[in-house]
Amino acid sequence: MLEIYNTLTNQKEEFKPIEANKIRMYVCGMTVYDYCHLGHARVMVAFDVIYRYLLHKGFEVSYARNITDIDDKIIQRAIENGEDFRALTQRFIDAMHEDEDSLGLLRPTLEPRATENIPAIINMIETLIEKGFAYVGSNGDVYYAVAKFADYGKLSGRNLDDLRKGAGDRIAIDDAKNDPLDFVLWKPAKEGEPSWSSPWGEGRPGWHIECSAMSTALFGSTFDIHGGGKDLQFPHHENEIAQSEACTGQHFANYWMHNGFIRIDQEKMSKSLGNFFTIREVLEKYRGEEVRYFLLTSQYRSPLNYSDEQLESASKALARLYVALRGLPDAKSIDKTDYAFRFHAAMHDDFNTPEALAALFDLSRETNKQRDENGVDAAAPYGALLRKLGSLLGILQIDPDTWLQGDANKDALSSDAVEALIQQRLEAKADKDWAKADKIRDELKTAGISLEDKGAETIWRRD
Repeated sequence: MLEIYNTLTNQKEEFKPIEANKIRMYVCGMTVYDYCHLGHARVMVAFDVIYRYLLHKGFEVSYARNITDIDDKIIQRAIENGEDFRALTQRFIDAMHEDEDSLGLLRPTLEPRATENIPAIINMIETLIEKGFAYVGSNGDVYYAVAKFADYGKLSGRNLDDLRKGAGDRIAIDDAKNDPLDFVLWKPAKEGEPSWSSPWGEGRPGWHIECSAMSTALFGSTFDIHGGGKDLQFPHHENEIAQSEACTGQHFANYWMHNGFIRIDQEKMSKSLGNFFTIREVLEKYRGEEVRYFLLTSQYRSPLNYSDEQLESASKALARLYVALRGLPDAKSIDKTDYAFRFHAAMHDDFNTPEALAALFDLSRETNKQRDENGVDAAAPYGALLRKLGSLLGILQIDPDTWLQGDANKDALSSDAVEALIQQRLEAKADKDWAKADKIRDELKTAGISLEDKGAETIWRRD
């Protein structure tokens, strides 16, 4: 039984799709005015793993991740650069796709852009006005009347009275609004800004209405999963619910999934705080699969602290898994094992990737044991299972020798591979498996690596 933590109900629930064997999943994507940062990478990887696993379970998955390609920040950046906003956004969409490829992501089945859905956005706003949930302000903006929606706050657990008490500190006072909590659906264009014709004059949509219009245009009034970063839970996703349900009169999304923040020194990584790394900056030091592995070491809902030490650990861990796969012939995977059961049990428990990785490490140890005791042919089915399960996380699909050579010269083991073998040797010594320990020492010696044991520590050097 697959269970998903539903932010809407604050509990794990058995996943039941609306339509048997089919899933419609909408994830809020990027606003494309700059390079994607590591926080974006977490959203990408978290929902890529969910997408992969749902496909593995036999579901036909329509996975939409939108692109916000019109926004105040986009307009401002285009003005600063002296370029057309379309050229700016296309450049960063291309860069985003390059980052996705580096991280080993499957492309979403749908990538709707806000600028391609203006008619649907206008239609939704018109319906909201007709139903009394929206109004035209004195400044020409169209606003959503938050107080008109009785269930406002059901996703975030906030109520209107508490929000109003602190509104002066958080929300700019705007006399054009009926209520300080009301938010904009349509903005009149300023001179020289991109704009589209509407019943309210030339202008452009607000951010929140874009996702409501795109998701309902693609998936109808009600769909299975809506996801995104935890920072979007309020106000963006709360506002999406208010807009969509007021417009259609139907329940919007059945399961809400939110991934946790990336932190640096226990603070959320974000552009506003200036403490972020772009994916490209991180990839200058680490390979895409290492970054991906790092992002999987924490369950998707939990916060994850970024550090070079964490990335180095991810690199070493991957090397250990690839070492287990070295030199194994092709074979049919041995699926009915405790390792596979544990892996799938972890994934069924709200996609618990740390526990799934733990099962893979135990499986890699079994693979090594089978190789040592019974030869490569006996180990091969376990290695095939390791690769098969790894594919569901988007890892372990590269040729082991290619991976382990890394950035070293083609005849040398990478530092990560050496460290992984040394760790295996230490484990063998702890188990008093002296034959295996000696075998690893000999393998390293053949590869030009000398070891020096100093108590519990092993120092190595290249000859």
